[in-house]
Amino acid sequence: MAETPLYVRFEVSREMADRLYEIVETAKDTGEVCKGTNEVTKEVERGNAELVVMAKDVEPPEILAYLPPLCEEKETVYGYVPEKRELGSAAGIDVEAASVAVVDPGEAEDELESVTEELEEIKEETE
Repeated sequence: MAETPLYVRFEVSREMADRLYEIVETAKDTGEVCKGTNEVTKEVERGNAELVVMAKDVEPPEILAYLPPLCEEKETVYGYVPEKRELGSAAGIDVEAASVAVVDPGEAEDELESVTEELEEIKEETE
């Protein structure tokens, strides 16, 4: 098992990760997502991101090191998934994605609300 990167501030279950992948995929189909760390950063800074999803298998991990603190500063919910390849696929691209921002959840709005509450609880438990 790989070591957890330093930018990962809390762990999520496989079930939660699967829900995050599903939200990204649904938002891609019925709403709007931004792919790639530069675009994700812009959307977080503008206050447009409703959810940021980051892959845990990013190399080097410094690529995402600043994103969790930025999300916290901008009060943007974030979570982690195990694989950048699967995250890219959920976002509708044929390459890996280190991070994805859900700008408009579309039909995933209710699931996003539920996941947001659970992620906030997980985060509070680890602080």
